[in-house]
Amino acid sequence: MQKYIRIAAFLAVLAVILGAFGAHALKDALAPEQLASYQVGIRYHFYHTLGLFILVILQNQYPKVNLLWSVRLMTLGIFLFSGSIYLLSCRSLLGIENWAWLGPITPIGGLCFIGAWAWVFFVFIKLKEH
Repeated sequence: MQKYIRIAAFLAVLAVILGAFGAHALKDALAPEQLASYQVGIRYHFYHTLGLFILVILQNQYPKVNLLWSVRLMTLGIFLFSGSIYLLSCRSLLGIENWAWLGPITPIGGLCFIGAWAWVFFVFIKLKEH
């Protein structure tokens, strides 16, 4: 699970950088609704990065459970959900207005988040306390 601590740390650094970029560089470049959407991406990016750290701690605390699928889904969700929101918010700046396939990526990322948390829920329902 040390690999996932490194991944979570990288994602945390990336969230701070992208958050600062949005707050400063994009503040005047995006319409208010685009900036609000970008900030939703940042918020979910941060929440689920913290979730990754929690999953690693839980895995160490409960070595009999397997949280690897939850970790994978949460990581994928960050890239798909937040990543697609970043691109959708900035598509006019990036010249990718015609990337129609980006829109459906966001809910797939959301499903990854739901799956990750559901995995944790079901894993711990099955865990027998001694």
